[in-house]
Amino acid sequence: MTPSRPTTPATSRRLVVVGAGITGLAAAFEWRRRRPDDEIVVLEAGDRIGGKLHRIRLAGHWYDTGPEAMLARVPEAVGLVEALGLGDRLVSPGTTQASVVLPEGRFPLPAGTVLGVPASADGLDGFLSPDGVARVRAEADLPPLVLDGDVAVGGLLRERLGDEVVDRLVEPLLGGVYAGRADELSLQATMPALAAQLTAERSVLAAAAAARAAGDRSRGDADGPVFRTVDEGIGSLPAALVAAARAEVRLHTPAHAVRRTPSGLEVSIGPTAAPELLTADAVLVAAPAGKAARLLGEVAPGAVEPLQGIPYASMAVVAMAFPAQDVDAGSGLLVPPVTGRLVKGVTVSSAKWPHLGGDVLLVRSSVGRFRDESELQRTDDDLAAAVVADVADLLELSRPGPVETAVARWGGGLPQYLVGHPARVAAIRRAVSDVPGLAIAGAAFQGVGIPACVRDAHSAVDALLG
Repeated sequence: MTPSRPTTPATSRRLVVVGAGITGLAAAFEWRRRRPDDEIVVLEAGDRIGGKLHRIRLAGHWYDTGPEAMLARVPEAVGLVEALGLGDRLVSPGTTQASVVLPEGRFPLPAGTVLGVPASADGLDGFLSPDGVARVRAEADLPPLVLDGDVAVGGLLRERLGDEVVDRLVEPLLGGVYAGRADELSLQATMPALAAQLTAERSVLAAAAAARAAGDRSRGDADGPVFRTVDEGIGSLPAALVAAARAEVRLHTPAHAVRRTPSGLEVSIGPTAAPELLTADAVLVAAPAGKAARLLGEVAPGAVEPLQGIPYASMAVVAMAFPAQDVDAGSGLLVPPVTGRLVKGVTVSSAKWPHLGGDVLLVRSSVGRFRDESELQRTDDDLAAAVVADVADLLELSRPGPVETAVARWGGGLPQYLVGHPARVAAIRRAVSDVPGLAIAGAAFQGVGIPACVRDAHSAVDALLG
């Protein structure tokens, strides 16, 4: 991340940030770096900062129950940690070899794919049936691919490569990132690198190969780790951002509406029956799409309908500490819906992250998918017990009784990039940009990972500061 150059403002201004997740806090920190003397107020309706970035103490270790890794081959997330002076706390994985659990058994995740989309049929024997491999190999002989606008990932790939590629490769990967369904997710929004190459290539295989080649060329450190984390948990970053931003954080303070005034903007906050009006020179909305739609109804009405068109999936993460024992599962397992399993993924944290190895076996697993959240209706105890049983079976644990468990629920936590998502985002951006001093950013727009959220936060600050 290129260091920002602080400026000396002629007069102090007030920035109001709605939402204390990673996007809002990264924006507050970046604003402070550029305008050291401004007032920054961060509004959060909940009882803590960080949004989905959260850590707990599990069997004596700091353990993330939100994102547990940051993509390292793009600069924003690692750069943010370094800008906070915490670069010495970054940790690289000990292993990233994951496997996919299929009805026939466990198979190493094939190399050379783009989010599960293969660039060739090589290496798919055993993972796919002989007919499935033949279907992939024959794709290059199909009529040239012609796309007319955005399409669903699943629909395109089922037509070109067959059902097995979607059900066994793409679903477990997209399900892990978005908690969504390949048959509904937008190709342009979830696989932009592949979508860009499809305009020039005649087949999906050729486009996937071209996308991988382009990605290799764009990475300056192709041999470096793909992911990194922080030794005290990624959930430690929110507090560090607030301290560095010197921001006033108001918890339990919902925002109801943003309005224009002759001198700038004002935000209606606090109890609905007796709201407070908070004036601002600039307002950054970093709230989920539904909340943002309610906030912007008066000041940017053109953003409301497209914001309402971004639904969310709910999920839960179950963190588990088992007695120390050997597990042969690499960094973890991907579990597609075709298995009929409760869990959709298992991370063996003790193997993946060297600083978590040793006295116990630390594991986390996720449950819940868009339009299929019925399992989340269980109590915490019931959900933890069911997940422990599933994980113990998948990992073939010799000592399956957990030392400790914890459940973190993310209700409405993951935005769904459905077909047409890029057009919705463009409409939202246009409507918001028409209002001086107003910006919007977050996971609902151009990426759900930490680097994407930080990038969007910085773009919003750029827009507000001109």
